[in-house]
Amino acid sequence: MALWQRSRRTVIMVTHDVDEALLLADRIVLMTSGPAATIGQVLSVEFPPPARARRDLSRPDYFWLRDQVLGFLEAQPVHA
Repeated sequence: MALWQRSRRTVIMVTHDVDEALLLADRIVLMTSGPAATIGQVLSVEFPPPARARRDLSRPDYFWLRDQVLGFLEAQPVHA
């Protein structure tokens, strides 16, 4: 986070941690599952950076967005 604040460059980070994505992202790009994965959904994270840094869990929009991400991921088919 400190590196980004100094440079203000575009950063792409891949994570499987929903809370980490909500904390660090301006946008979350959700991928479909499988070997031929594509972009399934793009969500904007509208929390102002101070709220993200504090992980302000009292915000109802935090839980709404978290539920959107988890709902998308849970709806993806499982490939063996």
